Amino acid sequence: MIKMYKDVCTSLLLACILLYFGQGTCASAYNYTTTTKCLKEPQEALYGGGIIMNPDFNHNMEGWKAFGQGNIEERISKDGNRFLVAHSRKNASDSFSQKVQVDQGKIYTFSASVQVSEGSEVVAVVFKFPTGKNIRGGDMIAEHGCWSLLKGGIVANFTSLVEIHFESKNTSVEIWVDNVSLQPFTKEEWKSHQDKSIIEQRKSKVRLQVTRANKAPLTGAEVLIKQTRSDFPFGCGMNHNILTSTEYQNWFASRFRYTTFTNEMKWYSTEIKQGQENYTIADGMVKFAKENGISIRGHNVFWDNPKMQPRWVNSTLSPEELGTASAKRINSVVARYKGQLIAWDVMNENLHFRFFEDKLGENASAAFYYTAQQLDPGTMMFMNEYNTMEYSSDEASSPANYKKKLEEILSYPGNPNLTAGIGLQGHFGSGQPNLAYMRSVLDFLGATGYPIWLTEVSVGIGPNQAQYLEEVLREAYSHPAVQGIIMFVGPITAGFNETTLVDKNFNNTPSGDVVDKLIAEWKTGSLELATDDQGYIDVSLFHGDYEVTAEDNFASSSATLSFKVTKDEPQSIVQVQIDT
Repeated sequence: MIKMYKDVCTSLLLACILLYFGQGTCASAYNYTTTTKCLKEPQEALYGGGIIMNPDFNHNMEGWKAFGQGNIEERISKDGNRFLVAHSRKNASDSFSQKVQVDQGKIYTFSASVQVSEGSEVVAVVFKFPTGKNIRGGDMIAEHGCWSLLKGGIVANFTSLVEIHFESKNTSVEIWVDNVSLQPFTKEEWKSHQDKSIIEQRKSKVRLQVTRANKAPLTGAEVLIKQTRSDFPFGCGMNHNILTSTEYQNWFASRFRYTTFTNEMKWYSTEIKQGQENYTIADGMVKFAKENGISIRGHNVFWDNPKMQPRWVNSTLSPEELGTASAKRINSVVARYKGQLIAWDVMNENLHFRFFEDKLGENASAAFYYTAQQLDPGTMMFMNEYNTMEYSSDEASSPANYKKKLEEILSYPGNPNLTAGIGLQGHFGSGQPNLAYMRSVLDFLGATGYPIWLTEVSVGIGPNQAQYLEEVLREAYSHPAVQGIIMFVGPITAGFNETTLVDKNFNNTPSGDVVDKLIAEWKTGSLELATDDQGYIDVSLFHGDYEVTAEDNFASSSATLSFKVTKDEPQSIVQVQIDT
């Protein structure tokens, strides 16, 4: 786009050259590419083991002792590597342990190379406090014949000794461990890592040159750079109240360009009575979103919780009847909104529940994904789950089980090329979120290569709600594997009673202040700059769409052009020329 200002007496040439950051100094904090790799020899202990004594067992078993009723011993591989083995185990927690001191308020990242003596089994790390409380700090599926990295961690809520040990439910297997690490970070250090990663992952360096038509550099040209749209999807849930509240509409449209309808597309909302489909409310919300440039995630096609079906879809429905009804449902809703959505949560919470699997067979989820992709091939298909990231003790939806279920879906005939996405709901409680565990989960699932979205972020009511909401959002935004965030928060008048962003008068709550602050922080504001003696300006810009205007006050001429800053698509020189 070219605009002319004043009387044009001189020609201007604007060249925008995009240069991209490589991996920086924070790469170790977000090193997720090797998280799921199976290695012949274990990788070295991260951070040199941190505060762990004898992390690589080069000093025999110094600092370590048996935990529970099993036995432990040191072994040496053919290549001379020393590692520790727990064998003759009788209970899941029979392994080995070490006590370390943790300090209140610090974040502790954990890692260890793990293997089992046969087959493959889930191995977890557990932190035992003097109070007797056990915190599961992370888990992974360990295999015989190779070493895999178990990552996790804790946030210390008080200063104390903590005993670190391992567990695996299958007591017939030995647990092999090497190169253990526990590294402490202050919250200031943690945020510093996040800030560095944001610069590396969400911004790019841009070189802009202003010249005259004869290519002579224009010194001291006034340049205005304005971001018109952000590339990172940061949005908010929306419900039916938006159709009747002008205040809600204005509040939402002034902030967000991405949304998920909290209930209005769900089966129990669109077919309350069997055979009587009604999409009036959902259609109205889609219309509002389109008119305001808001992209929509479809939520959801099916919910595996038996209590969350339409009332007429109950336990008395035969498998044949359910099969017919579910086929009608998926064809109806996905075809209706084909090409209008950016994603579908095809299956909601199919790790915690199995209503359709019990009725229709183990491949029920996989078959639904196949059908949805055939009906709407241009849309990303998500598996949406809770507690995978926010609560480390929920084994049903652990990262290892999430990955296993996703792989089962992708192995179904016709699904290997599924446009799949990883949906992590992110409903955090009122206490301190475990940022170390959250990062380890994003590392683990990010290593699959599939895009991760936080799909329903909220934080429980408590004195530190706004602070914890900010911590969660920053952790997600700074992680390179996360490609979008949707919060399930909003105005109290619309029924958002847990994490409320505005009160009944649409004045910000503390959580609302946090969200507005991050929206402003994660975009480039209007920049007024001047070119140097070679006509250049070097600046770091968030990824997105931009408009730049350069003006030569002496010659009373100017030019405006649009350009895009991206991480994945290097941009060639953009030139605009205004002739005399």
